[in-house]
Amino acid sequence: MTVTRSVCCYCGTGCGVRVQSDGQRIVAVSGDPDHPSSRGKLCTKGSTLHLTMTDKAQAGRARYPEMRTVRGAKRERASWDATLDFVADRFARCIAEHGPDSVGFYVSGQLLTEDYYVFNKLAKGLIGTANIDTNSRLCMSSAVTGYMQTLGADAPPASYEDLDHAECFFIAGSNTAFAHPVLFGRLEEARERRPETKLIVVDPRRTQTAARADLHLAILPGTDVALFHAMLHVMLWEQLTDDRFIAGHTEGFDAMRALARDCTPSWAAEVCGIKADDIVTAARWFARSRSTLSLYCQGLNQSSSGTAKNAALIGLHLATGQIGRLGAGPFSLTGQPNAMGGREVGGLATTLAAHRDLGNPAHRAEMERLWNVPRVPDRPGLTAVELFDAAARGEVKMLWIACTNPMQSLPDLPSVRAALEKAELVVLQEAYANTETAPFADVLLPATSWGEKDGTMTNSERRIARVRASVPKPHEARHDWEIASDFGSRLARRIGADASVMTFKNAESIWMEHRECTRGRDLDITGLTYAILDERGPQQWPFPEGAAAGTTRLYGDGVFPTASGRAKFFVEAYRPVAESVDARYPLRLTTGRLRDQWHGLSRTGAVPELFGHVAEPRLGMSPGDLARRALKSGDLVRVESRRGALHVIVEADEALRSGQAYLPMHWGKRYLGGAESDGVNTVTSRALDPLSRQPELKHAAVKVSAVSLPWRLLAVAEAPPALLHELQSLQADVAFASIVPIAGTHEGVLLRAAHSKAPPAGWLATLDALLELQGDDVLRYDDTRRARSRRIRLEGDRVVAMRIAGEPSCIAAAEGLAASLASGASIAAFRRLLLAADLHALAGSMPAASPIVCRCHGVRADRIDAVLARTTGDARARLAALQRELACGTECGSCLPELRSRIGTDGPKAGRMAA
Repeated sequence: MTVTRSVCCYCGTGCGVRVQSDGQRIVAVSGDPDHPSSRGKLCTKGSTLHLTMTDKAQAGRARYPEMRTVRGAKRERASWDATLDFVADRFARCIAEHGPDSVGFYVSGQLLTEDYYVFNKLAKGLIGTANIDTNSRLCMSSAVTGYMQTLGADAPPASYEDLDHAECFFIAGSNTAFAHPVLFGRLEEARERRPETKLIVVDPRRTQTAARADLHLAILPGTDVALFHAMLHVMLWEQLTDDRFIAGHTEGFDAMRALARDCTPSWAAEVCGIKADDIVTAARWFARSRSTLSLYCQGLNQSSSGTAKNAALIGLHLATGQIGRLGAGPFSLTGQPNAMGGREVGGLATTLAAHRDLGNPAHRAEMERLWNVPRVPDRPGLTAVELFDAAARGEVKMLWIACTNPMQSLPDLPSVRAALEKAELVVLQEAYANTETAPFADVLLPATSWGEKDGTMTNSERRIARVRASVPKPHEARHDWEIASDFGSRLARRIGADASVMTFKNAESIWMEHRECTRGRDLDITGLTYAILDERGPQQWPFPEGAAAGTTRLYGDGVFPTASGRAKFFVEAYRPVAESVDARYPLRLTTGRLRDQWHGLSRTGAVPELFGHVAEPRLGMSPGDLARRALKSGDLVRVESRRGALHVIVEADEALRSGQAYLPMHWGKRYLGGAESDGVNTVTSRALDPLSRQPELKHAAVKVSAVSLPWRLLAVAEAPPALLHELQSLQADVAFASIVPIAGTHEGVLLRAAHSKAPPAGWLATLDALLELQGDDVLRYDDTRRARSRRIRLEGDRVVAMRIAGEPSCIAAAEGLAASLASGASIAAFRRLLLAADLHALAGSMPAASPIVCRCHGVRADRIDAVLARTTGDARARLAALQRELACGTECGSCLPELRSRIGTDGPKAGRMAA
């Protein structure tokens, strides 16, 4: 066995991993105790990375190049040479006829820095178009713009070390306990050492993060700017600002003060839906603390006022001098593993390499010299949503998509579908062939993925780490940079350019070229090499030539990378969300992350164990809103916005106030679909921030109503994850379909469907064949008059496959039977009821599955509650009892926030939600 040190490929925390492999297979992962960012910790997702590399989990991989020359035809296998020549010919002809801006590239924050660099050089250097954007536009562009508008550069000033020293944590728009569990664990450890430390959480929902807060500001979605301006009003009124810092190191404060003067706590309380006293408390804690650290993520970024939100929060740090010192600063938490690396190489349509500006002639001249190209674009390209809009209009004729899944992740999916159908050529460079975007691709190029790649990534604290391959490239896959380089060389010859511009020997040669681009810039890394990273481990930038070490935190000297050397206050009044609620669309829908899932589920979706905590797509609503609509938990509902509609099962959620709804962002069409739905983002808003061009994925006005779909189906079977892809072909014929893996003792798949009437017999026959429910050993029941049917296959006294169809009551009665498959429970006591005319006798007889709280040890909620029911003592003693008896919370720690909530260790002011 070989152990390779590398980095986790999920969130921007950048946790170090030790990967155990036998040369061909990755068999285990563990946290790297020597990695400074994570110190040996991994969350549930990171600790199961090896499970994403099993043969079963890899069934959906793209294995060899495929292409079709006629739209609508089936893609056929082809050689790399034939495929890349075909694409190069088409691109060259398109560029010659319509210009360089007739093509566009859409890449990913999950690419390595080296991959990102080559794509950026290909588009902006060789082709001469800035039409290259990244899915980081969907998560981090408002943070980028907020830093640039205030501090002068896209550089998070703080470090994870500051978590150990802050006296006040201010978390805004981030369920850190779920989205960045390792960082939240470090925060919780710091609070245990210093119980006087304050935690303020700003979030419309009572999340696991908010449940741990001393003060939860449950604002209405999109009202953050009003809150921050009111906090500044309090600081000014009570003389809590740092006037010396403001005078010596900032500019624009007079205008900011004039704006904040009218933003009283009482005004903001009405706008935000919270108590004025809580705003005052938050302002005092923030300003009076010797060190306040703000942590923020998509709740601030994914907004039509995302830049203003980021800049207003940064303004609070500038007004109080809470920046550039130990434990203090505005710290944007990156959503993807290498969004920072992409920002460094100019991967956004609005930037050039090393934080250069496309509109700056001197910057363009520098890049033309460094790249040895005649010109680079002099204006920004089309950003993510705009790029696909241009494709739908026929202006961008060819799209190259790499390592991302826009048919799941972009907002307003009906418009994305129109773009992909309109484009003359869609190239998809992807490790997985079963994503929602794959069916639209004319060309599929198989790429390597985690565990197979070599290069670097940069995490949220500006720390560059080496990514190392543990196993060889699978099948015919190539590295992302290799594909882009090979294509670029072929394209160069066709357009009369120098092919050597796109020729690279290996990942290190790319990185060295990127390194040279940073010389003299704010992110100078000329003092680093692969050898230094290999010898000393991950390092923070800037790390210029001659430096002994990287820079832990920025702006300690009070000098900022602006023309004046001073930070700037960004003055903008509060603006409501772009899409208001009204009588037709009365609910505010927000989206978020699940603890154990990642983005579009192309990786985590292949690991059944990660579906134990939240098993299926569910729409959360407050109990009162359900009652007013005569709905109850478990009902199927229709969610409709001004863009489209989807069907989903609803559940009561005490974490939500009236007028709000919540749906996790992960569920694309593969998991939550039907005839008219492409998943969650069918209904989300395409409204953009005017500066960052980031869409408002966190707020959409919707209506929720009961559905009239009398025919229902519930099917479950032991099966490999690959069966999900085959079952997804059945979605188009029904109004609603939800397909997910099963977590438990026995792995399998669960399908729910609903329609206005029973589908044709052929549809059920296809389903039965896929679930192996057609043999002589299958129990059968049919009632054609009432459109009921039942197929059940047993193995001894255990259900191994079943499908039940009929009216909704039939399905409700069989829920426990479906749960028994995952648990492996015997149904001997209920066997005589399986073919009864009415299944209602089963209802309530079999217990429903309890969610898995601790994935590491498979501990379900009912076992935790049972131990707590007979355990006495304070919160610390009860947690110790759980860890001693069940071992939950003793490994990755991702379940600790939920364990503490169940014990009842919320902070003294937690959950003060306005009625």
